Amino acid sequence: MSGPTKSMGVITVVALVLTTAYTVALGSHGLLWFGWVVLGLVTLGMAAADSVPPKAPRAGRPHGPTS
Repeated sequence: MSGPTKSMGVITVVALVLTTAYTVALGSHGLLWFGWVVLGLVTLGMAAADSVPPKAPRAGRPHGPTS
């Protein structure tokens, strides 16, 4: 995993802990849980995109003057 993906994973786990603590202390708030689910899906998407190997560069037209 790359650095940004690891950072996003840490942020997601911290958000889960904070959302759970808020729920225990003050009661459930649906918008917080919805936000955490969205954050989790974005993190999963980043991890999935990070695990795909890059494509080989395509052979393009040669640069320079044409005759």
